[in-house]
Amino acid sequence: MGLELTTKAPMLQILDEEGQVRPGAEPALAPAELRRIYEIMVLARTADAKALKLQRQGRMGTYASSLGHEACQIGTAFPLRPEDYFFPYFRDLGAYLTLGYPLADYYHYWMGNEAGLRTPDGLNLFALAIPVASQIPHAVGAALAAKLRKKTGAAVCTFGDGATSEGDFHEGLNFAGVFRTANVFVCYNNQWAISTPRSRQTASETIAQKAGAYGFPGVQVDGNDVLAVIASVREALDRARAGGGPTLIEAVTYRMGHHTTSDDATRYRTEEEVKAWEPRDPLRRLRIYLRSRGLSDEASEKGVLDAATNAVEKAVAEAESRPPATVDDLFAYTYKNMPPALAEQRTGLKEALKAEAGR
Repeated sequence: MGLELTTKAPMLQILDEEGQVRPGAEPALAPAELRRIYEIMVLARTADAKALKLQRQGRMGTYASSLGHEACQIGTAFPLRPEDYFFPYFRDLGAYLTLGYPLADYYHYWMGNEAGLRTPDGLNLFALAIPVASQIPHAVGAALAAKLRKKTGAAVCTFGDGATSEGDFHEGLNFAGVFRTANVFVCYNNQWAISTPRSRQTASETIAQKAGAYGFPGVQVDGNDVLAVIASVREALDRARAGGGPTLIEAVTYRMGHHTTSDDATRYRTEEEVKAWEPRDPLRRLRIYLRSRGLSDEASEKGVLDAATNAVEKAVAEAESRPPATVDDLFAYTYKNMPPALAEQRTGLKEALKAEAGR
């Protein structure tokens, strides 16, 4: 009797690379929603390109580009409701914009001031996670807390393929499966964890199939097809809110840029590989589809781009006009009442800085 690996299910796709809808898969989205999705995708790409320029000009710190991830990010965030919780990772600009996070605040954070991550009231968006996979147990905890308090919201968590090799991933998904928490885990499988390729990340045929080990469904979707991502996340959210438990979604995409502005991807991947993914561009795909529906044309697309450019420039001006962080900011927002030892450290730092300035 031989042993066989489980076979993977077909990858969900609604829009192909040429913007054509798969038969019978027309999205349940109104024309206004489709236009809005396109507008956010254009804004995300424009804002991302500006951030790269700001970093190269010394006006922003190390930055993680979202180029090529717009469909994953916006498709994940678009179906969320106000009562849901979102736990992002460090490459999630499009999701932030979709949820209404101020772009000036997002820029402010990447310019080196953590004040930019002080989420506005009424928005259940947690601070982006720099440590790989650390947001996954947090999302499970939030979903369990909501379940115990009999709240209806679900908790969505995003992460890269590299996070699936971390203990936090396995512990979080195992816990979610056991307690049937209202979680939706979305892996942006962009083929590279810094310089480690997907082939060296895991021996499993897909990342989605890992969900089976934890007792809940796993789905693989075309991560450059924003409509497919929305459909899969919406279905998973409905299932979670109804008490059906968690879902793992693997959104297959590609990191078109470097890992961050401190990385040089040309040292570990070929130009041919990058070019092979260019025709799969999520923005181009949606633009073709909207034109085929009569929902967009060259003039309206120019208007969308102009509006995005103006919004980005306004956000940059606002972020750069804000005062720099103070010494007090380094010690605030950790405790409600500052412990004596921490207050002593703050005083010591202020005195040292004063002495240094007086030299």
